[in-house]
Amino acid sequence: MDVLSELLSLLKPRSYITAGFDAGGQWALTLDDLAGRIKCYAVMKGECWLSIEGIGGALKVSAGDCFVLPSGRPVHIASDPQVEPRRASEVLDPNRSGEVVTYNGGGDVLLVGSRFEVDGRHPAFMLKTLPPLIRIDTSSDKARLRLYLDLMMAELKEMKPGAMSVAQNLSHMILAQALRLYLETVCEAEVGWFAALSDARLGKVIEAMHSEPSRAWTLEALADKAGMSRSSFANHFRRRVGETPMSYLTQRRMMSAAERLSQGRESIAQISASLGYASEHSFNTAFKRVMGLPPRQFGRGKEQLRTAT
Repeated sequence: MDVLSELLSLLKPRSYITAGFDAGGQWALTLDDLAGRIKCYAVMKGECWLSIEGIGGALKVSAGDCFVLPSGRPVHIASDPQVEPRRASEVLDPNRSGEVVTYNGGGDVLLVGSRFEVDGRHPAFMLKTLPPLIRIDTSSDKARLRLYLDLMMAELKEMKPGAMSVAQNLSHMILAQALRLYLETVCEAEVGWFAALSDARLGKVIEAMHSEPSRAWTLEALADKAGMSRSSFANHFRRRVGETPMSYLTQRRMMSAAERLSQGRESIAQISASLGYASEHSFNTAFKRVMGLPPRQFGRGKEQLRTAT
């Protein structure tokens, strides 16, 4: 499984709001219900301003632009950044899905998008190194993404039988395609494991770590994979990813362990041995350090969750 597919598989994004937003005149809304959620929008018509609380200034987005918001921070969307925003939940039904909502008369800007609930057990690690705003602008080669967006807009407008099911499936395709395009256009200055996939040398290393987390990787072996000296590789990896190679590898192994524990088909001893740990004790220590609780407690929490539901 490639790394992007693995990311989506581990996050288990569930689209539960898919809708269009048609606004007119002067308006501004704040979306502040994003914790543990990912939003993915596209501007189909017109232009508006977008800003993320605590991060920089306002950014103008225009027809053809697509943006993904994975950070969970409150987001302001407006016709003019000087307009005082209202909470979106005050004027829009946060649980209403499958239609185009008209606001303030409509006609000037049209957005379409989805809100995803993240069901995975480790979204913090998976999302923390994504930038707070992923923007795919009109300069990108995105014919396929545009096709998906046009199809979704048609489904929301026509509301034929099965429209919601089609729109939900399209929303997952749009999210995956937007993240794929981000990898193709990411600049070298961006830090994080996902952005580093676009690095010709580090991309191979990260792919190898994800595909073979149980292999007895050493710094030398990883540097060889990148075709670099050990010191150059360690420095380059830390600069692009934001942490050391071995720290990243440990986190990746614990993610794999957490996913397998949540499935309940293997014992802790089996998982520990398969990930290359010489003792269950050393595995337990690493797991608690990364995941915040012991593996046995983690597994029980998942079992209780299954029983409750």
